[in-house]
Amino acid sequence: MRLPPGVSAGDFSAAIKELESAIGKEWVFTSDEDVNLYRDSYSPFWHENQEPIPSAAFAPDSVEQVQAVVRIANRYKIPLWTISTGKNLGYGGSAPLLNGSAVLDLKRMNRVLEVNDKNHYALVEPGVSYFDLYRHIRDRDLPVWIDPPDPGWGSPMGNALERGGGYTPMRDHFDAHCGMEVVLPDGELVRTGMGALPTAKTWQQYRYGFGPYMDGMFSQSNLGVVTKMGFWLQPQPDAYLSGSVTVPKHDDLTPLVEIFANLMNSGVVQATTTVVSPLAYSRDPELVKLRASGSTRDLEDYAGQKGIGYWSVSLPLYGPEKVIAAQWEYAKQKFSAAIPGATFRDGASYKFPLTEEQLTKIVNPVPFGVPSLQTFSIGGPKSQGHMWFSPIIPMTGEAVIEAQSVFDKVAQSLGYVTGTTGFPIWNFFARAFVIIYFFPIEHDIEKNRRSREIFRRLIKTAAEHGWGEYRTHTAFMGDIMDAYSFNNHSLLRFHETVKDALDPNGILSAGKNGIWPKSMRKAGA
Repeated sequence: MRLPPGVSAGDFSAAIKELESAIGKEWVFTSDEDVNLYRDSYSPFWHENQEPIPSAAFAPDSVEQVQAVVRIANRYKIPLWTISTGKNLGYGGSAPLLNGSAVLDLKRMNRVLEVNDKNHYALVEPGVSYFDLYRHIRDRDLPVWIDPPDPGWGSPMGNALERGGGYTPMRDHFDAHCGMEVVLPDGELVRTGMGALPTAKTWQQYRYGFGPYMDGMFSQSNLGVVTKMGFWLQPQPDAYLSGSVTVPKHDDLTPLVEIFANLMNSGVVQATTTVVSPLAYSRDPELVKLRASGSTRDLEDYAGQKGIGYWSVSLPLYGPEKVIAAQWEYAKQKFSAAIPGATFRDGASYKFPLTEEQLTKIVNPVPFGVPSLQTFSIGGPKSQGHMWFSPIIPMTGEAVIEAQSVFDKVAQSLGYVTGTTGFPIWNFFARAFVIIYFFPIEHDIEKNRRSREIFRRLIKTAAEHGWGEYRTHTAFMGDIMDAYSFNNHSLLRFHETVKDALDPNGILSAGKNGIWPKSMRKAGA
């Protein structure tokens, strides 16, 4: 049996007995066979001693059982690492950051407590997956949509607390939440927003309640265990229409993004899309040589000859059929007036609800509120996993060009050749872009060490240019928090002050997003 750090064998055995009594012996896991299931399937530390492995896992079934686990952990100083479904692959999965922590697994708390199709919201527990919520809605033929991220097996609660994004107009998942129930580190139970009113009728309809707004404290933090969470859903739209804009010149990116940002910020386009270069991924030997030379003029000539354009962006539109048709015409007018040579292509269009036959023919159903697992085709059949590097940059063409140049130079200086003229630029969130770099994981110690070195160099280089990551793999949480260093790391010091007040024994998710208990902080920190 592995032991949690700082906990004696006697104390751990006594705690296990209490936990078995509190939540059931069959839901307390201590054998290596069981505990190994909580290791990171995409660990960048394969075959190295640095890979964090849990000491145990506990799976409560109710709020009361969560409270009991937390109180027992406090008595015996057992560090817990909380997961909802543990599907956070690419960002650490279900494994703790601190080696030997016990996983607090909330997968059994998988009840959809309410779906309201008149005010368009849901209330769920942490173990509810996107598939679970989608089936609940579909089985009752309710005219509302969820907003899944790419892999639908994860938890709406877990993804929102990590501030993940999706594709529909409800794509900012934490922004779409409304109301929480939280077990604090001492076992106390609180409800945020209108939920603090015992007779509340609007817990999932008005998020602020009265007094300081506390919900953000439990996002990407280790200050509590969220056991219920409300989400705003999207009323099923009447129709969908997509169109793409392609421009011929390298420098057209600046007006392309400027107009796109205006359309986003004025509400004409309200969903996730990407700005890409059609030149980026072709394996044509001629184009590969041109990309390596770095000549934008040669690439422009090639794009013109092949009729593929230099940059492109798709515009997904949801709403009444006549309205989205008018929005697409308006967008085309804006782009054509500002960018000579801009071309347009009508994409898919649908009226809702979709039939089962229509859904089977759609390559990616996620933008239509249907969870999927097709994202796991990334990397091909021999892929052994991946990590994501996810910096936020300004929504400008100049920032895209700068980021592309900066990150490619870092990768090339470390012997990692990107081989593209660009990378997908996502707009999961309002008024900013997200770049998502894919780092493959292999069962090769040296390759993984090299990937970690490149990753850490990219973090530092991004910070030097004013770009910060919005989430990360557990292996790099400390590096990224260290980059948020304004005023001698005053934000981190504030986090630590709150952590010390709420969790003096440091039992919840030690090191999560760079926030450590006082006893585990670096000397002098």
